[in-house]
Amino acid sequence: MAIPGLKRLDHIGFTVPDLEEATRFLVDVLGCEFLYSLGPFRGDDDWMRDHLNVHPRAEVRENRFFRCGDQAVFEVFDYAAPDRRDVPPRNSDVGGHHVALYVDDLDEAVAYLRDRGVQVLAGPTPSRGPAEGNRWIYFLAPWGMQFELVSYPHGKAFDRLRQQGPATA
Repeated sequence: MAIPGLKRLDHIGFTVPDLEEATRFLVDVLGCEFLYSLGPFRGDDDWMRDHLNVHPRAEVRENRFFRCGDQAVFEVFDYAAPDRRDVPPRNSDVGGHHVALYVDDLDEAVAYLRDRGVQVLAGPTPSRGPAEGNRWIYFLAPWGMQFELVSYPHGKAFDRLRQQGPATA
């Protein structure tokens, strides 16, 4: 079973400590297109808690939308909240995450990020097993959020095996 009518991912939302810094990074470094801005939003009742699972007195000062590449849309929030935590989760933390972006030439993309002073972690790393053919590397946004670049210009082993279909006797 699936959610009835499910078609695709629509957008990814994340909160940043400095919306101007995030906008510069997303537009000037990643090459995202700024689409539009909304906000502020706040409530004097429990609307924020009931609808967004945040502190009832939390406020979305502004949220901005960006298109990244052909399909990804980022909704980037600037929140003020009495119980806000300022440490981004690591992948190993509950709620940890990363945003993976596909590039045609991983080495060129890594050099581009390094030339712009972006913290790029170790790698690129070649995948094995069903993901063989893929290479990946993590990098960090200025506020510490984890991003990943991936590239598999000739496909992954999984895709090749799936295209061959089941083995016949």
